[in-house]
Amino acid sequence: MSAARRSRLSTKRKFVADGVFYSELNELLTRELAEDGYAGVEVRTTPHRTEIIIRATRTQNVLGEKGQRIRELTSVVQKRFDFADGAVELYAERVQNRGLCAQAQAESLKFKLLGGLAVRRACYGVVRFVMEASAKGCEVIVTGKLRGQRAKAMKFHDGYMIKTGHAGQVYTDSAVRHVLMRQGVIGIKVSIMLPHDPKGIQGPKIPLDDVVTILEPKEEVSPATLLAQQQAAAMAAAPPMVPIDPAAMAVESAGVPMEDPNVAAGF
Repeated sequence: MSAARRSRLSTKRKFVADGVFYSELNELLTRELAEDGYAGVEVRTTPHRTEIIIRATRTQNVLGEKGQRIRELTSVVQKRFDFADGAVELYAERVQNRGLCAQAQAESLKFKLLGGLAVRRACYGVVRFVMEASAKGCEVIVTGKLRGQRAKAMKFHDGYMIKTGHAGQVYTDSAVRHVLMRQGVIGIKVSIMLPHDPKGIQGPKIPLDDVVTILEPKEEVSPATLLAQQQAAAMAAAPPMVPIDPAAMAVESAGVPMEDPNVAAGF
């Protein structure tokens, strides 16, 4: 949708239009770049242009020879969504760890099944690859007519998986794919429990709620040392003592009045 049309929309219609745009763009790229390890898209909107970042495992295939394929995709997106010339740019970003990307693993499993590999062997291979990539847990669900005419579901899982609450939304990456087999459609769902990463590269920065970190206790100071430190601090904070003349103290104690220095000087 062009910027001029988007500016005239109400807030509710704008969010709906943005969601429809993202869904249609994601569906287009999923079908076009399935064999190149497509792993998601990110849309960044600026006042001057719209940037679309395509995440994939094989970015060289996405770019094409001398950037021809990315230019073709840019032209298709520009004409389909009514962008002005130069108002949309497509970029390709490489997935750092494809073992922690659910979309990449779902596509991999899809092509394994299309190639004729047995379901159990393909699923266990994906689970093992994900767990070797330092994931906390993995679950693969395959449904459909796997053997014979009776449809059923098979579930393969390993490790630790949180499915509910805020942690399930932040830590779990899921992807769903449909495989058009000769005997019918087979559904694939891959869920990966990401590890905690303080830098936010491999996984979320937010630690899990039930993770308790026990810190090392501080060194305890003995009571005698503590008392000596308190006495030293009190002495350092006390005002300085004024020296007293012993002769004046002796005269005063004897009861003899001291001679006035002004009288002695003749004033």
